[in-house]
Amino acid sequence: MSTSDNNSPPRIGLFPGTFDPITNGHLDVIERGRYLFDQLIVALGVNPEKRQLFTADERSGIVRDLIEPWDHVSVQAYSGLTVDFAREVGANFILRGLRNATDLNFEFQLALTNRAVADIETVFIMAGEGWGFTSSSLIRQVAAGGDINRLESLLPPLVVERLKQKKSDLGNAMLHVRSDGLKE
Repeated sequence: MSTSDNNSPPRIGLFPGTFDPITNGHLDVIERGRYLFDQLIVALGVNPEKRQLFTADERSGIVRDLIEPWDHVSVQAYSGLTVDFAREVGANFILRGLRNATDLNFEFQLALTNRAVADIETVFIMAGEGWGFTSSSLIRQVAAGGDINRLESLLPPLVVERLKQKKSDLGNAMLHVRSDGLKE
């Protein structure tokens, strides 16, 4: 499916995040957002203010497996500023999911800044009704301190299995993982 005519440049969207781990809410935004663009790139970044549970390669593999059935959707890891990466891959839109009013305040400021400094537009998609409270940080907390099976309604089965494996590999010490994947 193409959303642009023959005379206009392709509409390339960038959906950035750490996706640590990717949730059903993220997949909902990707699935609905893919119809807005000729190409949608799921951009796996690093947030220096957050500890990553899964390495960039692990996250890329998980996301790649989950988006495989969808045409015109790909995954790429990046570091640095999102707007610089968007320029590098030729993206002319940033796709963002909104869960609540708190997200809106932050995302509105970020979207205005991105438009002012990089001339890139932001497209917002409201989270599906079932995902408005879900965040990867919350998922990591529940997984670290409780039964991962409780997360089955919020995560794809592949992610539930990878979380169980990660917890087992780390000796149930998931909260004490550095961004490089090593235990502290």
